[in-house]
Amino acid sequence: MSLYAQRGVSAQKEEVHAAIKNLDAGLYAHAFCKMYPDYLGGNAEWVNISHADGAGTKSILAYLYWKEIGDVSVWKGIAQDAVAMNLDDLLCVGVYDNLLFSSTIDRNKAVIPGEVLAAVIDGTQDFFNQLKEYGVNIHYLGGETADVGDVVRTIAVNGTMTARWPKSKLITNDKIKAGNVIVGFSSSGQAAYETAYNSGLGSNGLTSARHDVLSKYYAQKYPETFEPTLKDEVVYIGKNKLEDLFSVELSPLTDGGNTQFTVNGQQSTVISQQSTIGQLLLSPTRTYAPLLKILLESHFDAIDGIIHCSGGGQTKCMKYLPTTLKIVKDNLFDVPSIFQLIQQNSGADYKEMYQVFNMGHRLEIFTNENAAKEMITIALQLGIEAKIVGSVYASDKKELVLSGNFGEIIY
Repeated sequence: MSLYAQRGVSAQKEEVHAAIKNLDAGLYAHAFCKMYPDYLGGNAEWVNISHADGAGTKSILAYLYWKEIGDVSVWKGIAQDAVAMNLDDLLCVGVYDNLLFSSTIDRNKAVIPGEVLAAVIDGTQDFFNQLKEYGVNIHYLGGETADVGDVVRTIAVNGTMTARWPKSKLITNDKIKAGNVIVGFSSSGQAAYETAYNSGLGSNGLTSARHDVLSKYYAQKYPETFEPTLKDEVVYIGKNKLEDLFSVELSPLTDGGNTQFTVNGQQSTVISQQSTIGQLLLSPTRTYAPLLKILLESHFDAIDGIIHCSGGGQTKCMKYLPTTLKIVKDNLFDVPSIFQLIQQNSGADYKEMYQVFNMGHRLEIFTNENAAKEMITIALQLGIEAKIVGSVYASDKKELVLSGNFGEIIY
C-alpha cells in the first residue's frame, strides 16, 4: 500500500466516485464540470453550473507556518487556493467571467482566532480584485463561517462557484480525438500576474507533501495537525523544517529559439534562487484565468478539450476522454524542484508521483498543431512556459503512456 493510501487519502477518490455513481451526470458526460439546464434563467440555450472545491489540507501547512513564523498573511494564499481550485475547474468547460463565489470556512475557534478568518476573507476579495484587472469578474457573495471544533481540528477553507453560460461557448471534451496534440502549461515559475516564484505544487497531494517533507518536530509540537490514529511511520517522516533553505532551479521561457529566465517579473540570466521549504510548499495555486480568457476568446473553435491536472495528476485526462483513445505524453516538463524534494524524502516511484502530483504542468489543452503554436506564444507573453507535451491516438481501449528519462509508465 502506498504512503498516500496509508494516510487515509486517495489520488483517484474511488470511494467518492462509488458514492455518487447514481447521481445525474449532467448534460455533458465528458465535460470537466457537471452542467445542468438553465433552471435560473429558463433559456434552453444556456446552462447552469455550480462547483465546490477548496484548499484541502494545505490549510494545515498554513497553520504550521503561521504558528512558527507568525506571518498571518500566509492565509491570503490559502484564500487564493480555495478560489483557484474552483475557478480553474470551471475554466475547463469554457467559463471565465461573471462568476459567483460563496465561501465555506469551518474552524476550531480554540486554535484559529479572528485575525486568521479576516486574512482569509480579505485575501479572497484581494484575489478577485486582481483577476478583475484581467477581465475575469467574480462576485463575492459572502458565505458560511462556522465554529465546529468538534469536527475540525484546525481550519478548512472551501467555496462554491456558480455560473450561467451559453451552450455555444462550452468546452465539453466531446471533440477530443485522434490527431490532437496536447499543449501543457507550466505550473511553476512566475507568471506576469504573480508577485513571486510559484513552486507549482498547487493544492493537490498536500497530505503527502507535508508528511514526506517535514520532520517529526511538527508531529510532537502540533499534534492537532494530523489524524491521531495514523501510524507513526507515516507521520511527518521528512528531514526538513519550514525555514530550511532550498535551491530552486528556474525553468527557461523559450520563444523562437531565444531562451530567457524570469525572476520577479524581470528578464534575467539567473537559473536558480533560494527559497524556504515553507515558501515552496505554500506557493498559492496558480490560476490560468488570465491566459484562458484570452485563449477562449481568440481560439475557441480550435479547442477540443481542456483538462485541469489536479487530483489524479497527469492521469486526470483519462477520466474525461469521450471514447477509447491512447494518450501519449512524451515531452513532459522538467520536474520542478518541489516535486524532486518530495520524491527524495518519500522514496515514492515515478508512477505514484505522476498520479498524485501535476509534476510540472497543471493545465492541458487538446487542439491542432497550428493552434498549439499560437497558444504557446500567448502563454509566453504572460510569463507561462508552454509546449506540446503529447498527442492523441486511435485505440481500442483507454490508455495513457508517460515517457521520459524515468522510462515508460503505462496507466
